[in-house]
Amino acid sequence: MTEQPLPVGPADIDAAARVIAPFAIRTPLLSFPVLNERVGAKVFLKPEMLQRTGSFKFRGAFNKVFSIPPDKRSGGVVAFSSGNHAQGVAAAAKILDMQATIVMPADAPLSKRERTKSYGAEVVLYDRDRDDREAISRGIAEKRGATLVKPYDDPFVIAGQGTAGREIAEDMASLGIMPDIVVAPASGGGLIAGVATAVKARYPQAQIVVAEPEAFDDHTRSLAVGHREPHPPAGRTICDALMALMPGEMTFAINSKLLARGVTASDAEVGAAVAFAYRELKLVVEPGGAIGLAALLAGRLDVAGKNVVIVLSGGNVDADLFAELVA
Repeated sequence: MTEQPLPVGPADIDAAARVIAPFAIRTPLLSFPVLNERVGAKVFLKPEMLQRTGSFKFRGAFNKVFSIPPDKRSGGVVAFSSGNHAQGVAAAAKILDMQATIVMPADAPLSKRERTKSYGAEVVLYDRDRDDREAISRGIAEKRGATLVKPYDDPFVIAGQGTAGREIAEDMASLGIMPDIVVAPASGGGLIAGVATAVKARYPQAQIVVAEPEAFDDHTRSLAVGHREPHPPAGRTICDALMALMPGEMTFAINSKLLARGVTASDAEVGAAVAFAYRELKLVVEPGGAIGLAALLAGRLDVAGKNVVIVLSGGNVDADLFAELVA
């Protein structure tokens, strides 16, 4: 039996890179002696908090919104998100002169809600525990003739996120260094799916590891059993960007083939990583963005003597929470 091709391939990511190049920031790889010495490895950090809107989400959002035919753009776009995808979609829509409506949980960080509105988007709030955000979003899209921009289960979104992995592969090649381990966080899994696709295309021997909060380890659970496994909905974590209850269907089709394993970190370990990044590296990283660094610092990865890349996926953190974590 012929194996089915994956939903997104390297050529899709190359095409996305051409689309977003005039608008997105090509973030660098950063290496710090203080971090390398602490963990006994050569570590490279991909600082996506320097990306437009403060997270990697702009990549996939712009690639998707740009793909909408011009004659279909008048209805605008609708998205559901706790904040980073919201800002990415809102910014992309603003660039392309389209209206954006974003369905956000009422407990999303105030900074993310206000930043989303600052791009001209309409924000519709819902109760995370009682309401169905996808049903609300679909209803708005149908009523207005808008295009629904999903946060991860869309080939254009995954390909756009994969441009971060493409940059990692290109920059490691320019340094003449082969990555042994590449770590990225996951909520629905679009970022790690895109990164894995791009990195494995150039470095098939690289191990791609997904990092998650202990309270939302659905990818780690799913990889262990070989199928999508939901996380109990009662969990809570300071990593508000990583609170999907189950891996996406399309993303898991990719991740189940390309990922080596999953690792987790506790909220306390995430807080320590946010503080370390600020104090020692002078980087502002939101909790969800620091999950891979947290797993590294907590010793959850066997990295001794290896070349490691960790994606810091975003920096949109409320000032009060950030002050508490770095105090």
